[in-house]
Amino acid sequence: MKRAWKGQTVFMAWATLVAGGLVAPFVVYPVFAMNVLVMALFASALNLLLGYSGLLSFGHAAFLGSAAYVTGLAAKTWGIGVLPSMAAGVAVATVLGLLFGILALRRSGIYFAMITLGLAQVVYFLVVQLPWTGGEDGLQGIPRGTLFGVIDLGNSFAMYYFTYAVFLAAFWLIQRTIDSPFGQVLRAIRENEPRAISLGYDVQRYKLLAFVLSAALAGLAGSLKAIGLQFATLGDVAWQRSGEVVLMTLLGGMGTVLGPSVGALLVVTMEHYLASLGSWVTVITGAVFVVMVMAFRRGVVGEVRALLARRPS
Repeated sequence: MKRAWKGQTVFMAWATLVAGGLVAPFVVYPVFAMNVLVMALFASALNLLLGYSGLLSFGHAAFLGSAAYVTGLAAKTWGIGVLPSMAAGVAVATVLGLLFGILALRRSGIYFAMITLGLAQVVYFLVVQLPWTGGEDGLQGIPRGTLFGVIDLGNSFAMYYFTYAVFLAAFWLIQRTIDSPFGQVLRAIRENEPRAISLGYDVQRYKLLAFVLSAALAGLAGSLKAIGLQFATLGDVAWQRSGEVVLMTLLGGMGTVLGPSVGALLVVTMEHYLASLGSWVTVITGAVFVVMVMAFRRGVVGEVRALLARRPS
Protein backbone atom coordinates (compact mmCIF):
# COMPACT_ATOMS: atom_id res chain seq x y z
CA MET A 1 0.00 0.00 0.00
CA LYS A 2 2.79 2.41 0.93
CA ARG A 3 4.67 1.65 -2.28
CA ALA A 4 1.53 2.14 -4.35
CA TRP A 5 0.86 5.48 -2.64
CA LYS A 6 4.42 6.58 -3.27
CA GLY A 7 4.17 5.61 -6.93
CA GLN A 8 0.92 7.52 -7.25
CA THR A 9 2.49 10.60 -5.67
CA VAL A 10 5.47 10.50 -8.03
CA PHE A 11 3.16 10.10 -11.02
CA MET A 12 1.08 13.09 -9.91
CA ALA A 13 4.21 15.20 -9.48
CA TRP A 14 5.45 14.33 -12.97
CA ALA A 15 2.03 14.83 -14.54
CA THR A 16 1.76 18.26 -12.93
CA LEU A 17 5.24 19.30 -14.09
CA VAL A 18 4.82 18.06 -17.64
CA ALA A 19 1.31 19.39 -18.20
CA GLY A 20 1.99 22.74 -16.53
CA GLY A 21 5.32 23.20 -18.27
CA LEU A 22 4.03 22.49 -21.76
CA VAL A 23 1.26 25.09 -21.64
CA ALA A 24 3.03 27.69 -19.47
CA PRO A 25 4.50 29.90 -22.26
CA PHE A 26 1.05 30.20 -23.85
CA VAL A 27 -0.49 31.37 -20.57
CA VAL A 28 2.21 33.68 -19.21
CA TYR A 29 5.16 35.56 -20.67
CA PRO A 30 7.86 32.98 -21.62
CA VAL A 31 10.65 34.86 -19.84
CA PHE A 32 8.61 34.86 -16.62
CA ALA A 33 8.01 31.12 -17.02
CA MET A 34 11.77 30.62 -17.56
CA ASN A 35 12.51 32.50 -14.35
CA VAL A 36 10.09 30.24 -12.46
CA LEU A 37 11.85 27.13 -13.82
CA VAL A 38 15.28 28.49 -12.91
CA MET A 39 14.27 29.27 -9.35
CA ALA A 40 12.42 25.95 -9.06
CA LEU A 41 15.62 24.12 -10.02
CA PHE A 42 17.60 26.26 -7.58
CA ALA A 43 15.16 25.48 -4.76
CA SER A 44 15.16 21.78 -5.64
CA ALA A 45 18.95 21.78 -5.43
CA LEU A 46 18.82 23.26 -1.94
CA ASN A 47 16.07 20.85 -0.94
CA LEU A 48 18.33 17.93 -1.77
CA LEU A 49 20.69 19.26 0.88
CA LEU A 50 18.22 20.65 3.42
CA GLY A 51 15.21 18.38 3.07
CA TYR A 52 17.01 15.08 2.63
CA SER A 53 20.40 15.63 4.28
CA GLY A 54 19.40 17.99 7.07
CA LEU A 55 22.06 20.57 6.12
CA LEU A 56 20.98 24.21 6.07
CA SER A 57 23.15 26.25 3.71
CA PHE A 58 22.96 30.04 3.70
CA GLY A 59 25.51 30.31 0.91
CA HIS A 60 23.88 28.62 -2.07
CA ALA A 61 23.69 31.90 -3.97
CA ALA A 62 27.46 31.59 -4.46
CA PHE A 63 26.92 28.58 -6.71
CA LEU A 64 24.03 30.10 -8.62
CA GLY A 65 25.82 33.41 -9.12
CA SER A 66 29.29 32.09 -9.92
CA ALA A 67 27.86 29.78 -12.59
CA ALA A 68 25.80 32.64 -14.03
CA TYR A 69 28.85 34.91 -14.30
CA VAL A 70 31.12 32.25 -15.78
CA THR A 71 28.46 31.19 -18.26
CA GLY A 72 27.84 34.80 -19.24
CA LEU A 73 31.55 35.48 -19.67
CA ALA A 74 32.06 32.34 -21.76
CA ALA A 75 29.10 33.10 -24.02
CA LYS A 76 29.67 36.85 -24.39
CA THR A 77 33.45 37.20 -24.36
CA TRP A 78 34.79 33.82 -25.41
CA GLY A 79 31.94 32.99 -27.77
CA ILE A 80 32.19 29.23 -27.21
CA GLY A 81 28.50 28.38 -27.61
CA VAL A 82 25.61 27.84 -25.23
CA LEU A 83 26.27 24.26 -24.10
CA PRO A 84 30.05 24.67 -23.49
CA SER A 85 29.34 27.96 -21.70
CA MET A 86 26.82 26.27 -19.41
CA ALA A 87 29.20 23.37 -18.83
CA ALA A 88 31.90 25.84 -17.76
CA GLY A 89 29.49 27.49 -15.32
CA VAL A 90 28.40 24.18 -13.80
CA ALA A 91 32.03 23.04 -13.52
CA VAL A 92 32.98 26.17 -11.58
CA ALA A 93 29.98 25.78 -9.26
CA THR A 94 30.88 22.13 -8.68
CA VAL A 95 34.50 22.91 -7.77
CA LEU A 96 33.32 25.74 -5.55
CA GLY A 97 30.87 23.35 -3.88
CA LEU A 98 33.68 20.89 -3.21
CA LEU A 99 35.80 23.61 -1.58
CA PHE A 100 32.86 24.94 0.45
CA GLY A 101 31.92 21.43 1.55
CA ILE A 102 35.42 20.49 2.67
CA LEU A 103 35.58 23.61 4.83
CA ALA A 104 31.99 23.92 6.07
CA LEU A 105 31.32 20.25 6.87
CA ARG A 106 33.90 20.37 9.63
CA ARG A 107 31.07 21.85 11.69
CA SER A 108 27.33 21.16 11.95
CA GLY A 109 24.10 22.95 12.76
CA ILE A 110 24.12 26.73 12.91
CA TYR A 111 27.91 26.78 12.66
CA PHE A 112 27.73 25.00 9.31
CA ALA A 113 25.13 27.52 8.08
CA MET A 114 27.25 30.48 9.18
CA ILE A 115 30.38 29.10 7.52
CA THR A 116 28.52 28.72 4.21
CA LEU A 117 27.23 32.27 4.57
CA GLY A 118 30.74 33.59 5.26
CA LEU A 119 32.22 31.75 2.28
CA ALA A 120 29.44 33.05 0.05
CA GLN A 121 30.24 36.59 1.14
CA VAL A 122 33.83 36.03 0.01
CA VAL A 123 32.49 35.10 -3.43
CA TYR A 124 30.31 38.22 -3.39
CA PHE A 125 33.37 40.37 -2.60
CA LEU A 126 35.32 38.78 -5.46
CA VAL A 127 32.48 39.40 -7.90
CA VAL A 128 32.41 43.06 -6.89
CA GLN A 129 36.18 43.46 -7.27
CA LEU A 130 37.05 41.38 -10.34
CA PRO A 131 37.22 43.52 -13.51
CA TRP A 132 35.45 41.08 -15.86
CA THR A 133 32.25 40.83 -13.78
CA GLY A 134 31.10 44.37 -14.55
CA GLY A 135 30.97 45.37 -10.88
CA GLU A 136 27.61 46.78 -9.83
CA ASP A 137 26.37 46.74 -13.43
CA GLY A 138 26.93 43.01 -13.80
CA LEU A 139 27.08 41.25 -17.16
CA GLN A 140 24.45 42.49 -19.58
CA GLY A 141 23.44 41.40 -23.05
CA ILE A 142 24.57 37.78 -22.75
CA PRO A 143 23.85 36.12 -26.14
CA ARG A 144 21.62 33.07 -26.22
CA GLY A 145 23.17 31.72 -29.40
CA THR A 146 21.95 28.58 -31.12
CA LEU A 147 21.51 25.02 -29.94
CA PHE A 148 23.40 22.45 -32.03
CA GLY A 149 23.82 25.18 -34.63
CA VAL A 150 20.18 24.77 -35.66
CA ILE A 151 17.74 25.97 -32.97
CA ASP A 152 17.75 29.74 -32.49
CA LEU A 153 17.52 30.31 -28.76
CA GLY A 154 16.92 34.00 -29.43
CA ASN A 155 13.32 32.95 -29.87
CA SER A 156 11.71 33.10 -26.42
CA PHE A 157 9.61 29.97 -27.00
CA ALA A 158 12.63 27.95 -28.11
CA MET A 159 14.63 29.19 -25.12
CA TYR A 160 11.79 28.35 -22.77
CA TYR A 161 11.45 24.77 -23.99
CA PHE A 162 15.22 24.30 -23.82
CA THR A 163 15.13 25.51 -20.21
CA TYR A 164 12.14 23.28 -19.56
CA ALA A 165 13.91 20.21 -20.99
CA VAL A 166 17.00 20.84 -18.83
CA PHE A 167 14.78 21.37 -15.78
CA LEU A 168 12.97 18.06 -16.34
CA ALA A 169 16.28 16.22 -16.74
CA ALA A 170 17.59 17.77 -13.52
CA PHE A 171 14.32 17.02 -11.73
CA TRP A 172 14.57 13.38 -12.83
CA LEU A 173 18.16 13.23 -11.54
CA ILE A 174 17.10 14.65 -8.17
CA GLN A 175 14.23 12.18 -7.88
CA ARG A 176 16.47 9.23 -8.79
CA THR A 177 19.04 10.39 -6.25
CA ILE A 178 16.42 10.63 -3.52
CA ASP A 179 15.06 7.15 -4.27
CA SER A 180 18.50 5.52 -4.60
CA PRO A 181 20.43 3.78 -1.80
CA PHE A 182 22.50 6.97 -1.59
CA GLY A 183 19.33 8.94 -0.85
CA GLN A 184 18.29 6.43 1.80
CA VAL A 185 21.62 6.89 3.54
CA LEU A 186 21.14 10.67 3.45
CA ARG A 187 17.77 10.25 5.16
CA ALA A 188 19.37 8.03 7.79
CA ILE A 189 22.01 10.66 8.46
CA ARG A 190 19.36 13.35 8.73
CA GLU A 191 17.25 11.34 11.16
CA ASN A 192 20.01 9.90 13.36
CA GLU A 193 23.61 10.63 12.44
CA PRO A 194 25.22 8.69 15.35
CA ARG A 195 23.25 5.57 14.34
CA ALA A 196 24.38 5.96 10.72
CA ILE A 197 27.98 6.16 11.93
CA SER A 198 27.49 3.07 14.08
CA LEU A 199 26.25 1.18 11.01
CA GLY A 200 29.58 1.85 9.32
CA TYR A 201 28.66 4.63 6.90
CA ASP A 202 31.24 7.30 6.12
CA VAL A 203 28.91 10.15 7.06
CA GLN A 204 31.26 12.97 6.08
CA ARG A 205 31.76 11.52 2.60
CA TYR A 206 28.01 11.19 2.05
CA LYS A 207 27.43 14.75 3.22
CA LEU A 208 30.18 16.05 0.96
CA LEU A 209 28.77 14.21 -2.06
CA ALA A 210 25.31 15.62 -1.34
CA PHE A 211 26.74 19.12 -0.96
CA VAL A 212 28.69 18.95 -4.22
CA LEU A 213 25.69 17.56 -6.13
CA SER A 214 23.49 20.30 -4.71
CA ALA A 215 26.07 22.94 -5.69
CA ALA A 216 26.30 21.55 -9.23
CA LEU A 217 22.51 21.66 -9.66
CA ALA A 218 22.43 25.21 -8.28
CA GLY A 219 25.14 26.08 -10.79
CA LEU A 220 23.03 24.57 -13.58
CA ALA A 221 20.19 26.87 -12.51
CA GLY A 222 22.58 29.83 -12.62
CA SER A 223 23.78 28.91 -16.10
CA LEU A 224 20.20 28.65 -17.36
CA LYS A 225 19.41 31.98 -15.76
CA ALA A 226 22.34 33.73 -17.46
CA ILE A 227 21.45 32.38 -20.91
CA GLY A 228 17.68 32.67 -20.59
CA LEU A 229 17.43 36.09 -18.95
CA GLN A 230 20.65 37.32 -20.63
CA PHE A 231 22.22 38.93 -17.59
CA ALA A 232 24.08 38.15 -14.37
CA THR A 233 24.04 40.63 -11.50
CA LEU A 234 25.26 41.04 -7.94
CA GLY A 235 21.81 39.96 -6.78
CA ASP A 236 22.64 36.45 -7.97
CA VAL A 237 25.47 36.11 -5.42
CA ALA A 238 23.99 38.20 -2.60
CA TRP A 239 22.98 36.64 0.72
CA GLN A 240 19.39 37.72 0.08
CA ARG A 241 19.24 35.20 -2.76
CA SER A 242 20.35 32.44 -0.40
CA GLY A 243 17.62 33.44 2.06
CA GLU A 244 15.04 33.60 -0.71
CA VAL A 245 15.70 30.03 -1.84
CA VAL A 246 15.37 28.78 1.74
CA LEU A 247 12.02 30.56 1.87
CA MET A 248 10.90 28.86 -1.35
CA THR A 249 11.88 25.44 -0.05
CA LEU A 250 10.08 25.84 3.26
CA LEU A 251 7.03 27.46 1.69
CA GLY A 252 6.52 24.68 -0.84
CA GLY A 253 7.41 21.81 1.46
CA MET A 254 10.87 20.79 2.64
CA GLY A 255 11.65 17.15 2.03
CA THR A 256 9.11 16.78 -0.77
CA VAL A 257 10.03 16.34 -4.42
CA LEU A 258 7.56 18.86 -5.85
CA GLY A 259 7.51 21.29 -2.90
CA PRO A 260 10.45 23.54 -3.89
CA SER A 261 8.98 24.02 -7.37
CA VAL A 262 5.65 25.09 -5.88
CA GLY A 263 7.42 27.41 -3.45
CA ALA A 264 9.42 28.96 -6.29
CA LEU A 265 6.25 29.49 -8.30
CA LEU A 266 4.56 31.26 -5.37
CA VAL A 267 7.50 33.52 -4.52
CA VAL A 268 8.40 34.48 -8.11
CA THR A 269 4.74 35.15 -8.90
CA MET A 270 4.37 37.42 -5.89
CA GLU A 271 7.57 39.29 -6.72
CA HIS A 272 6.52 39.73 -10.34
CA TYR A 273 2.90 40.72 -10.01
CA LEU A 274 3.35 42.81 -6.87
CA ALA A 275 6.44 44.63 -8.16
CA SER A 276 4.47 47.89 -8.42
CA LEU A 277 4.22 47.93 -4.62
CA GLY A 278 7.97 48.45 -4.29
CA SER A 279 9.51 47.43 -0.97
CA TRP A 280 6.12 46.23 0.25
CA VAL A 281 6.70 43.05 -1.75
CA THR A 282 9.23 41.95 0.86
CA VAL A 283 6.76 42.67 3.65
CA ILE A 284 3.98 40.73 1.94
CA THR A 285 6.29 37.79 1.17
CA GLY A 286 7.42 37.72 4.79
CA ALA A 287 3.84 37.83 6.04
CA VAL A 288 2.84 34.95 3.76
CA PHE A 289 5.81 32.96 4.99
CA VAL A 290 4.90 33.57 8.65
CA VAL A 291 1.30 32.52 8.05
CA MET A 292 2.40 29.40 6.21
CA VAL A 293 4.85 28.38 8.92
CA MET A 294 2.30 28.95 11.67
CA ALA A 295 -0.65 27.26 9.92
CA PHE A 296 0.98 24.81 7.50
CA ARG A 297 4.31 23.76 8.94
CA ARG A 298 4.87 21.08 6.30
CA GLY A 299 4.52 23.57 3.43
CA VAL A 300 1.95 23.56 0.66
CA VAL A 301 2.86 20.20 -0.87
CA GLY A 302 3.52 18.61 2.51
CA GLU A 303 0.08 19.57 3.79
CA VAL A 304 -1.65 18.43 0.59
CA ARG A 305 0.19 15.11 0.73
CA ALA A 306 -0.76 14.61 4.36
CA LEU A 307 -4.39 15.43 3.58
CA LEU A 308 -4.50 12.93 0.72
CA ALA A 309 -2.83 10.27 2.85
CA ARG A 310 -5.59 10.60 5.45
CA ARG A 311 -8.41 10.15 2.98
CA PRO A 312 -10.32 6.84 3.12
CA SER A 313 -8.96 4.22 0.74
